[in-house]
Amino acid sequence: MMQSTFPILSLSIWLPIAFGVLVLVVGRDDNPSIARIVSLIGSIVSFIATLPLIQKFDNAAHGMQFVETHKWIEIFNINYTLGVDGLSLWFVVLTAFITIFVVIAAWEVIEKRVAQYMGAFLILSGLMIGVFCALDGLLFYVFFESTLIPMFIIIGVWGGPNRVYASIKFFLYTFLGSLLMLVALLYLYFQSGHSFDILAWHVLPLPLNAQILIFLAFFMAFAVKVPMWPVHTWLPDAHVEAPTGGSVVLAAIMLKLGAYGFLRFSLPITPDASHYLSGFIITLSLIAVIYIGLVALVQTDMKKLVAYSSIAHMGFVTLGFFMFNDMAVQGGIVQMISHGFVSGAMFLCIGVLYDRMHSRQIADYGGVVNTMPKFAAFFILFSMGNAGLPATSGFIGEFMVILGAVQFNFWIGLLAATALILGAAYSLWLAKRVIFGEIANKHVAELTDLSKREFLMLALLAIAVLGMGLYPAPFTDAMQTSVTDLLKHVAISKIN
Repeated sequence: MMQSTFPILSLSIWLPIAFGVLVLVVGRDDNPSIARIVSLIGSIVSFIATLPLIQKFDNAAHGMQFVETHKWIEIFNINYTLGVDGLSLWFVVLTAFITIFVVIAAWEVIEKRVAQYMGAFLILSGLMIGVFCALDGLLFYVFFESTLIPMFIIIGVWGGPNRVYASIKFFLYTFLGSLLMLVALLYLYFQSGHSFDILAWHVLPLPLNAQILIFLAFFMAFAVKVPMWPVHTWLPDAHVEAPTGGSVVLAAIMLKLGAYGFLRFSLPITPDASHYLSGFIITLSLIAVIYIGLVALVQTDMKKLVAYSSIAHMGFVTLGFFMFNDMAVQGGIVQMISHGFVSGAMFLCIGVLYDRMHSRQIADYGGVVNTMPKFAAFFILFSMGNAGLPATSGFIGEFMVILGAVQFNFWIGLLAATALILGAAYSLWLAKRVIFGEIANKHVAELTDLSKREFLMLALLAIAVLGMGLYPAPFTDAMQTSVTDLLKHVAISKIN
C-alpha cells in the first residue's frame, strides 16, 4: 500500500459535501441564483480535486494507492481508512464529473427549493466517492447506506406524480438488501480477530459453507443495487418518477456501487463461493441481458426504455465479473464507466425534450430532427453508443465481455452477443420514432433547438463517449494490474 502525504481522497469526498452544506446555508428561495452559482463552483472544484488521482496514479503498482488511515472508533478497532486501486480510480473521477452535468441540467428547470436540490446532489456525490474509497468495512457500510438518504429525498420531493411510491420502493429494496450485508460484515469482524480491515478480510481463511452464506448476504445487497434480474423492479419506477438529475446520477453512478461491491467484497473475500455460484450469477446476468432487452423493446415511455436498457447493460457487467478472465473482468469495468457516460447522456437528452413538451411518451414525438437538428445529432450519437457502435465507448466494454465470454464458454459468448442485436433494436427504434420522419404534431413543430447551456452539456458528454471509444487505453491501462491481481487472488482457495 502506498501511503499518501496529502489527503487527496478525503478532499475528493468532503469537498462536495462541504459545498453541499454551504449551498443549504447560503441558498434562499427568494434568490436561487446564489445556490446555482455556488453549486456549479462546488461541482467544478470538486472535479478538479480528483484530477491529481489520474496524474499521480501508478499503473504498474500493486495494491492500494493514496492510502489514508486515521483512528475512528478505537474501542471497536474501526478506522477511517481510504485508498484506491485500478478497480476504483476512474469511478471517483466519473462521480465528480457527472455531478457537474446534474447541476447544469437543473439550472433553469428546478425553480422551487433550488438550494436543497443542489445541496442534496453535492452531498450525494461525496458519499458515493466515499463508497469507492473506503477500505474499512464499517466505513464502507456507512457511506453505502448514506447514499440512500439524498436520493430518497431527491425522488420524493422533486419527482413525478407517483414519487412517494417510487422513493419508498427504492429505499425499502436497497435498504433491506443491505441489512444482510451488515450481518456478513459483523461475522467477518469477529472471524478476523475484531478487524474491519477489508484487505485483511481478503486473506482470511473461511470454510465453504461460511463463504456461501457470506456471498449470498453480499449478493442481496449488491444485486439489488446493480440491479440484477429479478430484483430490478424498483429501478424503472425510480427512473420514471425521478427528476432528470436524479435519473442521471442513478444510472451513471449509483448502479455502479453494487457492481463495485462484487469486485471489492464478493470475489476476493469469498473466492471459492464465487466459483461455486458463478453459474447462478451468469444465468441471472444472461436473463437480464436478453429478457430485459426484449422488455425494453416494448416500452412506450422513453425513460422506461432507457431504464430497462440500463439493467440489460449492467447484466453485461456482472456477466463479465464471474467468468474469471482478464478480458471479461476488464470489459465489465470498462462497460461500467462507458454506461456512466452514455446512460447519463440519454437521460439528459430525454430531460431536454421533457422540459419543452412535458411528455416522455414516444408516441407524442416524431420528426424532431426538423425542428431540433443539433439536438437530433447528439441524440443519435448517444443512441449509437447505447447500441454499442464501434468508435463509441459502448462498444469497447461489450466487445471485451463477449471476447472473454467466448474464452470461457462459446455458447455463453453467443448468447451475450445476441444482446448487441437487441441493444441496437431498442436504441435505434427509439431514435427512429422520436427523431426521424415528418413532424408529427404542432407541439413538435413549435420545439426550439438546444440552448448554449444544453449544447455545452451534451457536447462534453459526446467528447467523453467518442474519446473513450477511440482511445480506451487510459482506462484499461489503469485497471490492468489490479484486475490481474484480483484474478490471481480469486484463483487460490481460502478453505481452511
